Parts: sequence; structure tokens; C-alpha cells
Amino acid sequence: MQGQTYRPAWKTLLAFAIIYLVWGLTFLAIRVGVREVPPYAFAAMRFLVAGLFLYGAMIARGERSPSAREWMSVFIIALLIFVLDYGSLFWAERRVPSGIAAVMMATVPVFMALGEIVFLRTQRLTIRLVLALLTGMGGVALLMSRSFNLGGAPIDRAGALALILAAISFSISSVLARKLPLPSSKIMSSGAQMLAGGVLLAFTAAALGEFRDFRPGAVSRGAWLALLYLIVPGSIIAYTAYVWLIHHESPTRVGTYAYVNPVVAVLAGHFLGGEKLDLRTILGALAVLIGVAAIGTARAGRPSDLQHPPSAATV
Repeated sequence: MQGQTYRPAWKTLLAFAIIYLVWGLTFLAIRVGVREVPPYAFAAMRFLVAGLFLYGAMIARGERSPSAREWMSVFIIALLIFVLDYGSLFWAERRVPSGIAAVMMATVPVFMALGEIVFLRTQRLTIRLVLALLTGMGGVALLMSRSFNLGGAPIDRAGALALILAAISFSISSVLARKLPLPSSKIMSSGAQMLAGGVLLAFTAAALGEFRDFRPGAVSRGAWLALLYLIVPGSIIAYTAYVWLIHHESPTRVGTYAYVNPVVAVLAGHFLGGEKLDLRTILGALAVLIGVAAIGTARAGRPSDLQHPPSAATV
């Protein structure tokens, strides 16, 4: 790969550590924040600031601003990723533990594979893929169903449906991103999308009346620190590390964050957030991750699948 000969190993290890750990911890940071700040308003704050920073940094470096046609595409993608995906995720984390939310969001490849099989017909349905899809969706069923006596209560139904909506909308956005005209620079494209998403989230929060009773002075230091974490390490630093890795490592290796982030999120939610780690959570998460890993290996070597990371264009 380009630049591999002269690249110190510690840079690669550090970049992987960042996308593994930082993105994995964003789910807990979201849960901390939405306990006190309305979810769409909290998401709007995160992405407005991060988007302004990335977009401004690229302009300062001489990057071309998106054209009018590219801005139209940016707003379409932003609606799907930030309002429907992240907005639903932030809303759901008021009802669903952060670790479970991360596991549910890991189903994005499941819905992408289903979309390619049913609608795009760009993927062939094989026995291996059927088993992978059934395993992944079986894990979701374990987390949601009241029929299995596995200890621990099933997750909130409305929260689970919001997370499924989030995963589906992200899957659709990933397909559209391959077809719509977007800036060639990944960081400029991401910064513009975050900025547009922050604006759309702010309008959504206003339409839902979230700013009416919101009192910033009543918000604790912990919630503001969670927002700072989401903006700086979670959005700016981690996404920069991700883009650097995409240019220096294979998409398959970089894509392993999709399997590691939910594990980090579940452990962080348990040890740092006091979330229960019962048999239902363990089996459900394991089934989802096995299914996603099987789908991922079947689709290996397709860089287009990694254009937009899940929880941070992020998470």
C-alpha cells in the first residue's frame, strides 16, 4: 500500500486503537448525554461543532467546497445518516443500554446484504449468506423477545425499533453514497455531511419542541464532558484516523472496527456505566457479531462498503 515502506508500526497501531476504543466508547457517552439533554438537540450540538471544524479545516487547507450539486447529495445523505440514523440512535439510548444499542447498530451489514439481494440484485443468496443473515437476525430476536427465559428483561420495544430504523437508514445511505455525486475528499465529504446533518438535527429538535424547556445551566458537567468527547475524540480524531487507515491498510482490516466496537461498548456499558451483562445480552450480542462477521468475510475486499463508518461519520 502507498507509504507502507516508511510508515512506523506505532502509527498503524495507534490509529487502530483509536477507531476500536474511541468509537466503542461513544455509545456510553451518548447515553450519559441524553439523560440530561434532549436527544436530537444533543446530536445537533455534536455534529454542528464537529462538522464546522472539519469543513473549516479543509477549506483552510485549500480544499474545494462542494458544488451546488454535491451539496444536494450531501443533504440527502445527511438526512438519512444524521436525522434518521443518529437521531434515532440518540433517542433510543434514553430507553436502551448503550452496549445493546451498539450491538443493534452492528446489524448494518445485515440490512445492506438484504438490500443488495432483494432490491439491487447485486448479491447472490448462498447457503452461507442465509445462515449468516439468520444468525444475525436471531441475535436481534434474542435481545427483543419475551419468549426466551434467559434472565434479564428484553430491551424496550420502541427503542429497539428505533435502532432498527437507524441501521436500515444507514444501510440505504451507504448504497446511495456510491451513486450520488459527493466531494472526492473523504474528510471534506464527511465534514460537509456532519455540518448539514447538524443543521437538519437542529431543525428537527426545534420542530419537536426540544429547545423549549431546555436549560443549559441545569446540565451537569458530566453531560458536557460527554458532548466534548463525542465532538473531539469521537468525531474529529477518530474519523481522521479512519481515513488515514483507509489510505494505508486493506478495507477488510479497517472494517474490523465493526466487530470490535460493539464488544468495547458492551464492556464499557457494564464496567463504567453500570449496565447489566446477563445471558440474554451475551448470547444476543454473540449471535449478531457472528452473523455480521460471516457477512463481512463473504463481502471482503469491497472498499465501497467502508465509505462511511457507522457511529461516527460517525458513532
